Amino acid sequence: MPNDLISTDPIVAQNFYLELDGVSIVLSSVGGLDLEFDVVTMSQAGPGGIKQQVKTRGSVLKVSDLTISRMAPKDAMNDPIWKWFYTIHDKGFVIGDRTNNRKNGSVVLYDSSQAEIGRYNFFNGWPSKISTDQMSSDSNEPVKENITLVIERLQRVK
Repeated sequence: MPNDLISTDPIVAQNFYLELDGVSIVLSSVGGLDLEFDVVTMSQAGPGGIKQQVKTRGSVLKVSDLTISRMAPKDAMNDPIWKWFYTIHDKGFVIGDRTNNRKNGSVVLYDSSQAEIGRYNFFNGWPSKISTDQMSSDSNEPVKENITLVIERLQRVK
């Protein structure tokens, strides 16, 4: 008997990359692909004095910071994210130039045949934090980095 509930294969959350300046960076996890409208709640007294609440969508679209994890690069000083982070650290942001040291990029999802099946574009992003997992001499786990990207806008295009 055919399954009438599922007509396509699901997206498997294991093949995704960060595209930044034309370079694909392998990630082990990504979080913060959230889009949320502000919700405006209004209360009023209805017939018979009964309090009623009406929830409507506000006009502001909120975007979370992106949190990405990846294996720590062997040569951090030649890594594009570390270079970007240190450029901001050393030079800061130029007032009046919103594009200075901010970058646009994408989180791209692929299926098992490496065909692109999803894309989230972010705009005016910059790395605000890079943290390294705890290291222990008892472990044989690879060293991971967790990077927080502050973004101004997120758009799912595919």
